[in-house]
Amino acid sequence: FQQFSDTGSRKEHVKITSEPKPGFLERLSETSGGMLIGLVTFLLAFYLLFTNEGRALRTAKSLDEGLSLVVPLDSIHSISQQNEGRLVHLAGALSTSKPLFDPSYGLSIQAVKLKRNVEMYQWVEYEDSKEYEENGEIKKETKYSYNTEWKSEVVNSRNFDREIGHKNPSAMAVESFTAVSPNVQVGSFVLSKGLMDKIDDFKQLSLSHLEDPHADVTRGGDYFYHSDNPRRPEVGDLRVSFFYAGLSGDDPHLGTADKVTVIARQRGDQLVPYHTKSGDVLEILYPGDLSVEEVFQKEHESNTMKTWALRAAGWLSMFVGISLMTRIFYTLVDWFPLVRDLVNIGLKAFALCVASSLSLLTISVGWLFYRPLWALLLALLSVVPIAVARSRVPPKKQQ
Repeated sequence: FQQFSDTGSRKEHVKITSEPKPGFLERLSETSGGMLIGLVTFLLAFYLLFTNEGRALRTAKSLDEGLSLVVPLDSIHSISQQNEGRLVHLAGALSTSKPLFDPSYGLSIQAVKLKRNVEMYQWVEYEDSKEYEENGEIKKETKYSYNTEWKSEVVNSRNFDREIGHKNPSAMAVESFTAVSPNVQVGSFVLSKGLMDKIDDFKQLSLSHLEDPHADVTRGGDYFYHSDNPRRPEVGDLRVSFFYAGLSGDDPHLGTADKVTVIARQRGDQLVPYHTKSGDVLEILYPGDLSVEEVFQKEHESNTMKTWALRAAGWLSMFVGISLMTRIFYTLVDWFPLVRDLVNIGLKAFALCVASSLSLLTISVGWLFYRPLWALLLALLSVVPIAVARSRVPPKKQQ
């Protein structure tokens, strides 16, 4: 069953499908498949939590080692042979040998990176579904709505529920690209590719001082439009914008060259990765003029944030895995609403307690060879969630 409506540029229709309510054996089969996925997720959580602790401690030791060895350079314009092979710290303005060009639009800029971003005006499908039970059947009501928007990727209209009236072109006539300067320096030192990759703070380039490059291209604000009427674009029209990162020369419209702070190994006039005894690599770049202490403090903060993010991801994976593996108990009693709801609450509480305890225990094992005392404390702490859950069970049930 379908209903159609048209509200200006936004079109929508509703489709209702129905299928018989799955039987007990069918639901049991689906639950068994979910148990296998849950087991894989559960095991991956152990690997993620364990390796994350080793990585975090190794990175922290490498940063402490780097802080004790780093040599601040007195000048970025002269290369001292005494610092050959050593970890050095320097700060200065970026410089490149040649500007980056986009001849198609008559644009050039002295920067480390220049990105052309192309968007096409296209139909986009949105889907909103809800399921309900009626006359012993499971019915799914899906509302499909269509709107025209600027998108940087081609939207395949063949996957739409209703392509008629919402057809998009299969490709863009103009492609996006990113140009990177082949040689980037700070003073007399040449940055490695790894350091150049860290220069990724893109800013949109103002086009107000440029003219229309072609007769069929119109400039509007900070965009070049391939459109007969940019104010009322049609499906298939293009608009092009530009972004730059790492301004490497004084520009009358953009200001002075960007300054960066670098910590890396000196190899001749090259700045390359430094391999620590702890097994990590130090190749650090930050925007601005920072002291050695400020750089390593930022690195420690980044390491801490990454560690906690992976811990949260590991705990969530374990919780989801346990929930999927115990879902079969819910399936066995889902014919009885009251019992089903109680079992569902109990399973969620069980998954929460076990995931928390096992996550803490896994983290403690990861710390065993690095910080034994902290590992023991975490191992003891891992018992708390299960102990708290057990203390809330009435004495008769415990017996």
